[in-house]
Amino acid sequence: MPYYSDELIEEVRSANDIVDVISGYVRLQKKGSSYAGLCPFHNEKTGSFHVSHTKQLYHCFGCGAGGNVFTFIMQYENYSFKEAVELLAQRAGIQLPARELSEQAKRESDYRSRLFEVNREAGKYYYMLLRSGHGAHALDYFRGRGLSDETMKRFGLGYSDKYSDDLYRYLKSKGYEDKLLTDSGLVAVDEKRGAHDKFWNRAMFPIMNVHNKIIGFGGRVMGEGEPKYLNSPETQIFEKSRNLYGLNLARQSKRPQILLCEGYMDVIALHQAGFDNAAASLGTAFTSGHANLLRRYAKEAYLTFDSDGAGIKAALRAIPILKDAGITAKVVNMQPYKDPDEFIKALGAKAYQERIDQAENSFMFEIRILEQNYNMEDPQGKTAFYNEAARKLLEFSEEIERNNYIEAVAVKYQIGFENLRRLVDRVSTQMGMVKRPEPLKSGIQKKERGREDGLKKSQKLLLTWLSEEPALFPVIRAYITPEDFPDEICRLAAEALFAQLEEGKVNLAQIPGHFEDMEEQRAIVSAFHETIQEVKTRTERGQALKDTILKLKENHIQMLSENRDPDGMQERFSQMLQEKKMVEALRKKEFLLELPE
Repeated sequence: MPYYSDELIEEVRSANDIVDVISGYVRLQKKGSSYAGLCPFHNEKTGSFHVSHTKQLYHCFGCGAGGNVFTFIMQYENYSFKEAVELLAQRAGIQLPARELSEQAKRESDYRSRLFEVNREAGKYYYMLLRSGHGAHALDYFRGRGLSDETMKRFGLGYSDKYSDDLYRYLKSKGYEDKLLTDSGLVAVDEKRGAHDKFWNRAMFPIMNVHNKIIGFGGRVMGEGEPKYLNSPETQIFEKSRNLYGLNLARQSKRPQILLCEGYMDVIALHQAGFDNAAASLGTAFTSGHANLLRRYAKEAYLTFDSDGAGIKAALRAIPILKDAGITAKVVNMQPYKDPDEFIKALGAKAYQERIDQAENSFMFEIRILEQNYNMEDPQGKTAFYNEAARKLLEFSEEIERNNYIEAVAVKYQIGFENLRRLVDRVSTQMGMVKRPEPLKSGIQKKERGREDGLKKSQKLLLTWLSEEPALFPVIRAYITPEDFPDEICRLAAEALFAQLEEGKVNLAQIPGHFEDMEEQRAIVSAFHETIQEVKTRTERGQALKDTILKLKENHIQMLSENRDPDGMQERFSQMLQEKKMVEALRKKEFLLELPE
């Protein structure tokens, strides 16, 4: 049973212009009749992500992601449809009706909400335990790390008791069932130990999403034990590669950049010192999902990772990911101290701000780290370094930007601008400047678009043309019906579009909502986004449309002739003769279509 009526859902959708909504997540630029930007669902360097104000749909020509404004919010925020509707209703100032549900009906209809609920209950319990006699040693640990009571309250810090089934028994007393507890990642069940807590005898760090809802936990063991830090497993509401610790607070900062750290304590120490723009990845390598999330809140990221070898490697991994997402990266030097927490304890917030002000350009950081692999006292080693630096400089596709960095590297390493520029040109020639296309990482589209056959392309071409120019419907309807689309998705798209055109009211953004499966929604949207080649004359335009109609009709005639089913054979034969006559007449007919202004 749907949460809200179709009429109310359409009211919410139409009140949220898709270009305005997506602009809050993705940097869009006007490109022809639509808007384009870097796709938030896979890594790319050229914008193949398009948003149409007219169609109220988005579509990525690189990975195949697509849908209406609800689909985007669901895919980007990892929301249910209900949550997407509620978010957009709130954005548009639309009051949604309250729903009176029994407790049982609520449990069955909104499982995700109950996962949030059980995490919140666990967070409250951990918070209470820290401030009771049970959590005295964890409280001493936090205070020993220099945290004030106010800071501990702000981050909701807590303690999980030393008994391995303590939280389980507490949550069971609140009426939560075993399946919900195991699905939340808070409890595990095995034959040997039965039901037991994921966290016990640990200082607890609640992990919140950007909407201040607890989605998971991190725990530091008190005393001896492994692992030292433990995170919640991934669940329906917790995806490590799409969330950052502390971002719920950092996104409210008035500072222009995000300080990107490695650990919980670094984030908390920075916030306590006045740097309320700090966030950290959750025990996993920095990903494009993290970068796309950051892009919503800042254009710059200052990497303040540990100054040891592991921290340097993490920074080198994060820099290109941030760059691909359109985020400028700089690197904060904390030596001789290991991390922000240690640095601030030793030198204070003022000294740390000075390090931020002196942060190193990310490319120059990469070159400096690269230099450490070569013996610069040896002519051969120095030459090898210059050649490798030249290869790195070729990462800049814009000549002006590349020349600026050539100049910076030449000055720092005393090689001379012209000498380094010639070396870059020579390396460019040797490499052929040919880059293999990067494989898509989203897994959204399993087949390359180039493999689509001509017939599939013709179906999508006709649907796209018709969706953009509804005035052509009387011309097309005289020859084509949804039955002429052999591809199932294209046929379903045609049925929905033709029905709207018959009523004289085209609303493409409604069509994806007819399909519950996300893959079907993407395929439907793709059917309305085939590239239409520009034509210069009415004759060329008419011929292109006629060729497309003929291809579909000829294929349908062939399908009728190949159908050997004895049932309905006479009807099919009659239909085939009729369509053959139609095709012959169409071949002789000239289409003269008006060109759009």
